[in-house]
Amino acid sequence: MKISDVQFSLSLFGAGETVLGTEGVINNETGEFTQYAEGAGLSPEMRTYYSDYLIDNAEPALVHDRFAQKLIIPERGGKSVQFRKYDPLPKLTSPIAEGVTPTGQTINMGTVNATLAQYGGYVELTDLLLLTAVDNNLCMATKLLGSQAGRTLDTISREVICGGTNVQYGQGQVNARYLVAGGKEQESDNCYLTVETIRRAVRFLKNQNAEKIDGCYVAIIHPDCAYDLMSDPNWRYPHQYTDPSAIFDGEIGKIEGVRFIESTEAKIFHAEPLASDTRTLLVNGEKTASSTVTFDGSAIGVKAGELVGRYVLINGGRYYVGSNTSTILSLFTDSTRQTAASVTCEDNTVIYPGEAGAEGADVYATLIFGENAYGTTSLSGGGLEHIVKQLGSSGTSDPLNQRATVGWKASKVTVRLVEAFMIRVETASSVFFEN
Repeated sequence: MKISDVQFSLSLFGAGETVLGTEGVINNETGEFTQYAEGAGLSPEMRTYYSDYLIDNAEPALVHDRFAQKLIIPERGGKSVQFRKYDPLPKLTSPIAEGVTPTGQTINMGTVNATLAQYGGYVELTDLLLLTAVDNNLCMATKLLGSQAGRTLDTISREVICGGTNVQYGQGQVNARYLVAGGKEQESDNCYLTVETIRRAVRFLKNQNAEKIDGCYVAIIHPDCAYDLMSDPNWRYPHQYTDPSAIFDGEIGKIEGVRFIESTEAKIFHAEPLASDTRTLLVNGEKTASSTVTFDGSAIGVKAGELVGRYVLINGGRYYVGSNTSTILSLFTDSTRQTAASVTCEDNTVIYPGEAGAEGADVYATLIFGENAYGTTSLSGGGLEHIVKQLGSSGTSDPLNQRATVGWKASKVTVRLVEAFMIRVETASSVFFEN
């Protein structure tokens, strides 16, 4: 078959290859034509190539999945998945009697059930774009979608494991997130990530008998927190390891028996501004033991009811906004609204957003964990799928063959298996206060 015998598609689907509608592929260098099987669309080789390309671009972002207990998604196995964990056998401190067989033991296996959910997205490519663009649009779309898939699936896992019950605030200076401070003149008041902070977290995991991963615990850390920690003289970079060849992808170093994986996707607790034009508000008039606070919100566009459900910080106290007008906040001690707050403050006292740290500062979560602390589904098999719909594949819904799409779909669930084997360390970062 000659090139002139087939209808050219407008899309370039592979390096050195031109897709000819639903007919087949021509190698631009050799002129060789490969015809598809009837109704096959992309050839099996090309489908495999682009599927692998999507997964390759997704997996580098999956930092939070990397150390999970993996469970492969079975085909036609239902939407529920089951992770297994075994209880340790108790100590046997009583001696056995001579010639008497002791009572046998049983292994207790616990299970954690979870239900799969689907996620996905796609990009639409028009015939005019495919006709006029210089770049290989399918390849670029696949790369961008792979990044999107990776960041999406990583965030799903991150939010689950960041919801663990074990949390440490700095070195233990405070006992709540909204008290985590930074930028203070008195260095001891700053809740930055320090070696002592790591040492305390390691002590917790050791006391829980959490098993290590390749001889160490693992931490996922944000670059801003890594900046505060890496200046310690005991910090060891990967090239300083006894066996530098056995490092994890993205590993930046270790200290106190913890190996650190750096990721900008590490969890940050960030409080949104209280108004569109300003992060904070100002008290308008002195208040003494009152559950309402007056502020000048009309000038900065605060609308009635806009702040309901938010938390605010006033004089270091944290209060729940039960109602608001453009000038008055009605405050409660917590979200149950059972107890009205009693606030005392001076005129022009700053009102900070209360969902993060002291004075509204960002709070960073550094996750430190051992083996089998959490589980997730594997990306192989039905986990992540690359889907291409060519021009004309939509039938009568696309009568002029104007639209092609490329997308991804994934089935996934992540669960915490053993709460005691993980701890979330929440700190401020000196970098936040330098910017």
